[in-house]
Amino acid sequence: MALANQKGGVAKTTSTVNLGVALRELGYSVLAVDMDPQGNLTMSQGVDPETLRVSMFNVLVQGVPIDDVIHEREIHVAVASIDLAGAELSLAPVIGRERALAKALLTVRDVYDFILIDTPPSLGLLTINALTASEGVIVPVQCEYLSLRGLAQLERTLELVRENLNPEVHILGILPTLFDSRTLHGAEAVEVLRSNFGDLVFNTVVRKTIKFAEAPVKGMSVLTYAPHSEAARAYRALAREVINGKTI
Repeated sequence: MALANQKGGVAKTTSTVNLGVALRELGYSVLAVDMDPQGNLTMSQGVDPETLRVSMFNVLVQGVPIDDVIHEREIHVAVASIDLAGAELSLAPVIGRERALAKALLTVRDVYDFILIDTPPSLGLLTINALTASEGVIVPVQCEYLSLRGLAQLERTLELVRENLNPEVHILGILPTLFDSRTLHGAEAVEVLRSNFGDLVFNTVVRKTIKFAEAPVKGMSVLTYAPHSEAARAYRALAREVINGKTI
């Protein structure tokens, strides 16, 4: 599953890590793949991108086995560094460049119950690789009006991917994030989501909390950092929705 939204700051990385750890708590094996050159997923699991000898850049561009860049933390993480920013340019002349990630994952697809792919805040080649490699997409959407407008662009990109690269990929669910219950605007944004997308919107709504900023500093998920918090409960609820196939 790819977690994708071309808008930044919508909790893609937060959702990838915490959904992954919640699925692991339920007994599933999980690999999270960091496809963002910022390396936030990598850092949030306590790995310093600047110390990496090999990362997802080497996997995509040089054909290094993905096993070589997987680090075992709370979940298994295929790590990234700023080098990944050069992948789009390096892959530009390569035939089948959109399938580089799908090819790399072939050796581990049967090893893990879930592979979650964190994507950069763009619809460039790295995100296209993630969509091409995925069976479905979870779309974190900040509970603000401007965030909702980007969904149409993502849907158009998905349609192009289905037509040309991966006919199976579809939106598994839309996850409302960074919800502020103190504002009427947040509630209105969730209502707009549900009226436009119906059952495609997860029941789980992730509320804004400082714990999402504090946990990565400690190199851990919010489920480990604050296991009894409302934030942790939200991602456990999301994991159950994913397992129960509400939107699959």
